[in-house]
Parts: sequence; structure tokens; C-alpha cells
Amino acid sequence: MHPRDQTIFALSSGRAPSAIAVVRVSGPQAGLALTTLAGKLPAPRQASRRLLRDGAGQPIDDAVVLWFPGPASATGEDVAEFHVHGGRAVLSVLFATISLIPNTRAAEPGEFTRRAFENGKLDLTEAEGLDDLIHADTDRQRRQALRQLQGLLGDRARDWRERIIEASALIEAGIDFSDEGDVPAELRAPAVKAIKALHDEITKVLAAQGHSERLREGLVVAIAGEPNVGKSTLMNQLARREVAIVSPHAGTTRDVIEVQLDLDGYPVTVIDTAGIRETDDPVEQEGVRRARARAEDADLVLWLVEGEQDVDPSAMRSSWTSGEGGRSGGPAWIVRNKIDLSEGVVPRSEFGISASRGDGVPELVDALVKFASEFFGTTEGALVTRARQRDLLVRTSESLRRSLDLVEHGEELAAEELRAAAYALGRLLGRVDVEDVLGAIFQKFCIGK
Repeated sequence: MHPRDQTIFALSSGRAPSAIAVVRVSGPQAGLALTTLAGKLPAPRQASRRLLRDGAGQPIDDAVVLWFPGPASATGEDVAEFHVHGGRAVLSVLFATISLIPNTRAAEPGEFTRRAFENGKLDLTEAEGLDDLIHADTDRQRRQALRQLQGLLGDRARDWRERIIEASALIEAGIDFSDEGDVPAELRAPAVKAIKALHDEITKVLAAQGHSERLREGLVVAIAGEPNVGKSTLMNQLARREVAIVSPHAGTTRDVIEVQLDLDGYPVTVIDTAGIRETDDPVEQEGVRRARARAEDADLVLWLVEGEQDVDPSAMRSSWTSGEGGRSGGPAWIVRNKIDLSEGVVPRSEFGISASRGDGVPELVDALVKFASEFFGTTEGALVTRARQRDLLVRTSESLRRSLDLVEHGEELAAEELRAAAYALGRLLGRVDVEDVLGAIFQKFCIGK
């Protein structure tokens, strides 16, 4: 029997022990599982209290059960749910009893959602939105994921694809009636108008997205500088807890330390790196190498210096930027530490702080929030949440542009470009040739979802 024809089950709530645990069963044998354990099927979509019994008739638990006959269910198949007390012993007996039912097995990660996708209950963008919602750490991530789950991009993509197919039909009709004199020209004009409108619309959408797809991973900010200038102290101030060892001895930080922050809903990963200097210590050398690599890849570098220390911006950047592979690193801010011990005036283009006392840190955080807002762009209403989605929309836009360039000189080539555009949107929705990405997406889901 094909795995997709088997009935699957899994714990769909938090791990035991817990007050209540939800066990979900989906597939042809879901009804049998329910009758085996609860005696008879309850009314569809109505919670019913039942005493569950194992295969030998021994009681398992006093539970609430629900019955969702397909296709009106989350997966499009018959689905049963058992809401039991979340003890490990209860779940162990429940799983053992369900597993005895023929052609029934434990679900793989993301298998419930994948079946919902394969049964047309949601498209691939909505499935990605569900995954993002499960893993959202900040409120902005949550809101973006929920909009995707509700079909923000999927609905637009379906509309675009239908309009492309309509324009393609006009172009191909013109090819079929090429011997009818002015008929091709009459069909071509509305097609060109529709294609141009689509191209402009998708191009504007892409231009307005900023780095919205990066909201899932977050902004990366590296704290860098020479040894013993207060990088770890600043890290602790930003994290509001002791995450890095603070010592007066240079070279204390040997590895990269990361902490996840929520700055006004923006996910920010702050990295504390080893002091960048020349050293003969092989362990510290590796720490410096890693510090340079992370600073070069960061979206923003906070270059920490002491008080009135002179800073050469070009020399500062060259201390961590190799320029290899076209990488030049993100922007860098000069942050002057220990201003409480200095009488100098901090230039307006720089930041002055006392990492030990916290002076100036709130202003630095406000600046980070503003930078994140400008970096991510408008996240409210953003359509693109993944690099895969952006890439396919770019391909769609490019195919539409090429079709406009070709329509006056070769309608057959223009029609082929329109087919390519429709195909790219089909891949975006997960309706054509996406087997190579399905596994990568659904295996990241938790078991039971």
C-alpha cells in the first residue's frame, strides 16, 4: 500500500506530561480507530465525552473525541481527534491501540499538512505560512505568517496566473488565425495591454517588499572591535542578562556568542565576537577568523571603540572585510564606549555609551529599531516571505517582460514566455513540478502538524 493511502496518527499538542494532549488520526481508518477506542462515531464536528478502551476492552482514559469526515476536514481525509489527559502512560496505551489497526502508522514530520496540500486544502504559500506561524518568535513574524496562511500571496498569485493564461490564449489564437488578415492584430492588442498591466503590477510588488522575506530569519547585528573595549558588556546590556563573560583580560571571548532579541517586533540576532587583533595564540586566531567572517556577513556592524580613540573608517572596515566573492559587509556604526570616563564630544554620526552603566544604550536600541524598520521595509501587507517566493516572482516578471519584447516580432516566442510565466506562478502555488521542494519544506514541520 502506498504511504499516502495509509492512516497516520500523531500527538498534535505539546509533549507530555501536560494537562491535555490532542492525538490526531487522518486517513481511511480514522473512523475505525474512533469506533475501536470510543465505541461508536460521534456526530460530525461535535465534541463528545467518551470512555476510551484498548483492544482488550480495558479503560484507557475519560476523554473528549471529535469526528471530521472527509473531505470537510483539515487534511481533506477522514480525521479523528482524541483529547485525553496528557500523561505519558495514557498516550503510550493510546498509541499502542491505534497502531494495532491495519494500515495505520505514526505520522512523519509535516505529513498532516502535506496531505492537506495534496488534497487541495491549502496551497504551498499557505503551507509555508503555517510553518512560519508555528516558528514565529515575534509579533511581526506572527502577523506576517498569519496573512500568508490566510492566502495573501496565494490569492494574488492565482489571479495573476489566470490573467496570464487569458493573455496567452489571445496570443495563441492569433497564431491559429494568422492567415485571417487583421484578426491577429485585433487579438494581440488586448493581450499586450493585459501583459503590460501584469508586468507593472508584479514589478511594483517586488520593489515594495524590501527585505520582507528576511523577517523569518531576522536582522543580524555583529558587535566587533579590538579586544577589551566592552563588547561583551554591551552584549549583556542589549540582552538584559548575563550571556557573555566579562573580564578585564584581553582575548576572553574566543568564540561567537549569539542572542536573539525582539526589538519592537523585529527579530534581531546580536553577535558578540572575539576582539579583532593579530595574535600568536592558535585558539584566539580561530576566534578572530570567525569574528571577521560573521562581521563580514552581518547586516549591521557595531564597531566598538574606547572613548576618544581615533577611528579610520576605511581601516576599520578593512579589518574584517576581505572583499572576496563580492562581499563588502553591511553598514558599520562607530560606538564609543566608556563615555562616562571621557570628556570628549561624541560626533553626531556616532553613538556614545557606557556599556557598564547603560548610558546611551536606550538611544542605540532606538536606532537599531529604526534601522530594522528601514531594512525590512513594509512588513504589514508584505506578500513575499521566503526567498523561494521572491525568486519565482522575479522569474514571472522577467518572462512577462520578454513576452512584451517578442510579441511584435514572434508571437510563438511570446506565447512560450507567457507559458513560462504561468509555470513559475504554478510552482509558487505548488501546483506544478514541485516535488523537489516539498520534502525540504514539510520535513521542517513538527510531528503532528
